[in-house]
Amino acid sequence: MALTLRRSQLFVPGNDEHKIRKSLELKCDSIIFDLEDAVPANEKSKARDLLARLLSELDWGGGNKKKNIRKELCLRVNPINSPYFDGDVSKFNEEEKISSLVIPKAEGGGALGRAQGLSGGKNLIPLIETARGLLQIEDIVRTQGVVAVSFGAADFANSVGGSTKAYSGNVYVKTKIAVAARAYGVDPIDNVYFDLSNLEGFREEAIRSKELGFVGKQVVHPAQIEIANEVFSPSAEEVERAKRVVEAYEQASSSGAGAIRMNDELVDAVHYRSAKLLLERKSAIDSSTRA
Repeated sequence: MALTLRRSQLFVPGNDEHKIRKSLELKCDSIIFDLEDAVPANEKSKARDLLARLLSELDWGGGNKKKNIRKELCLRVNPINSPYFDGDVSKFNEEEKISSLVIPKAEGGGALGRAQGLSGGKNLIPLIETARGLLQIEDIVRTQGVVAVSFGAADFANSVGGSTKAYSGNVYVKTKIAVAARAYGVDPIDNVYFDLSNLEGFREEAIRSKELGFVGKQVVHPAQIEIANEVFSPSAEEVERAKRVVEAYEQASSSGAGAIRMNDELVDAVHYRSAKLLLERKSAIDSSTRA
């Protein structure tokens, strides 16, 4: 299977030719061309035409096929119940460069199934942006075609009558999303951080989200990309510790031991599996950066 990294997913306005062209040069793992919030109603059709032309005109690459690595190009369409949804999907349903649709205000698997059918079977990345969407998170993430899920804090806050600040870092909501996603084998991706001048705040939020189980973060400014890629990649210390765990556990296991003591810490099968997964992710990221 092809590897798709989602440490950093950059939103790019679908009606801004300069930013679309610029996104080619950036080191984000995914690009999300935005036809929803970034595009006013009177420019929806124009944005579709512009994006279709640039997808055809520019060389977006294909990753390194030998290493099964590719950069993900996504399209955030307008909400399923909006008058623009069908036009968004039909315009790009045969565009092979767009592998995933980002679905705003996702609610229920039935509507998502319809979206995938209209799109010609593209992957889906639903956004949890309403109270009903959060309550239906399990139904959403287990829908066929869903490969990742994220969270829109501002729309969600509006949905429940709360504040964006309160929900941007809300541990309950993020934990619920991360647990549901992991339970069904899809990637939980953290929400946008709105204070573009506060890169340290962005880093701190990304670290907290990684600790909850998120694999990456959606970003809205190029300055956030490098930080997201760094935070959601295993650190040198994590890699070295994982190597020690794997080596020590495998050596002990060959002698019949199921648990060992390593530097005053208990290491058993679950720690061994976690270390193996971390090393596999590190190897995948290294291959991606060399591609």
